[in-house]
Amino acid sequence: MNQINQINKTNQINQMNQTEKHQLAGVDARERGFSRPVVFEQADGGYQAILRYETTRVVTVARDTPVAALEELIRTLQEQGYSQLRSQLSIKEGTYLGSQEPWVEYPDPERVTGQEGGWVKRLFRGFLGRSEDPHG
Repeated sequence: MNQINQINKTNQINQMNQTEKHQLAGVDARERGFSRPVVFEQADGGYQAILRYETTRVVTVARDTPVAALEELIRTLQEQGYSQLRSQLSIKEGTYLGSQEPWVEYPDPERVTGQEGGWVKRLFRGFLGRSEDPHG
């Protein structure tokens, strides 16, 4: 029973340390939609954003604020091919906000022409032996 009480205390402490939590949604590098929570941990005098998605765990370097850590996470994911990313604040100062807060959208970085069009377009380009599609 002591072990269960210790686990419960640890969970309560972790929840109290969760000053902010965001929901992150978008399209992953394999062009599948996703929505996952982003948690923040205090580290090195700042905050790290942590995203767990399938077998992937992305952790940012420590930033001054949770928002700065979230923006670092967005840049990292975009570099890995994630797109159409948006976030919504769901917990602030330990208070659950649900879907009260607006979604914040992060514009996709401009891509090199060869990367546009998704996997179906790339497949057809490879099949037809074309490096560029004149119809966009």
